[in-house]
Amino acid sequence: MIDVFHAVIDPDNLFLRYAFIMGGLASISFGIIGTFVTTKRIGYLAGAISHSVFGGIGLALFLQVKANLAWFDPILGAILAAIIAAVTVGLVSLHAKEREDTIIGTIWALGMASGILLIDKTPGYFNLSSYLFGDILLISSKDLLYVGCLDALILGVCVLFFNRFFSVCFDSEFMSLRGINTTFFYLLLLILTALTIVLLVRIVGIVLVIALLTIPPAIASFYAKRLWQMMLYSILLCTLFTWAGLGVSYSFSLSSGPTIIVLSGAAYLTLLFIHYFFKKK
Repeated sequence: MIDVFHAVIDPDNLFLRYAFIMGGLASISFGIIGTFVTTKRIGYLAGAISHSVFGGIGLALFLQVKANLAWFDPILGAILAAIIAAVTVGLVSLHAKEREDTIIGTIWALGMASGILLIDKTPGYFNLSSYLFGDILLISSKDLLYVGCLDALILGVCVLFFNRFFSVCFDSEFMSLRGINTTFFYLLLLILTALTIVLLVRIVGIVLVIALLTIPPAIASFYAKRLWQMMLYSILLCTLFTWAGLGVSYSFSLSSGPTIIVLSGAAYLTLLFIHYFFKKK
């Protein structure tokens, strides 16, 4: 790990420095939104949103090549698709209880399939594995700018409406009886989840996104007594897992996204065993 530290401060390894900065910045949103996703138990909705992102990425690449829209960056397409998917799955979960799982599963598959078809019709070579499994080492200064802006937006909205989101997660009926629009804040929470997922895609990819969004809060729940403590612990854990995964993947020439997930998953299972073992004692 000492070699990794030296590599980070080496001026020639700007890509590695960007990766560590990205991991630290994005962990703020991951910890906050991941806590809401875990407590509200909407991981399956987040899964549908994450896979729909691929459709937006495919559309952006298609328009860049076919329509010469060079400004339409894949991350913009991902944001657009994620927000549309968030609103759609949110409305489905609220108003279509009988067929909720079928409709959400369809949206999940449709997003992936449409992205693949659009990329099939786009001339040129695209490294799809970086979108599916992430590659934080390909982060650019423009990506950091996007992350910083989205991070500030998510953090600001969550701080401003913290009590509303708290009520949505734990007692939406009481919130509704007080005349507060629970549907609006539920959909807003899903939109923030969608934006956070877009950040995660660059780090661990579409396939592994749910793991990093939910594992740190799951570990934090063992030790936190309040929601804000759970968020703080989740942020710290997400940063730790991301930086540790980067260090291990760089040292042993492994894929960064899967390495981050393996480390976080192993930590969760170990702590889960310890937690319940001592709880039974």
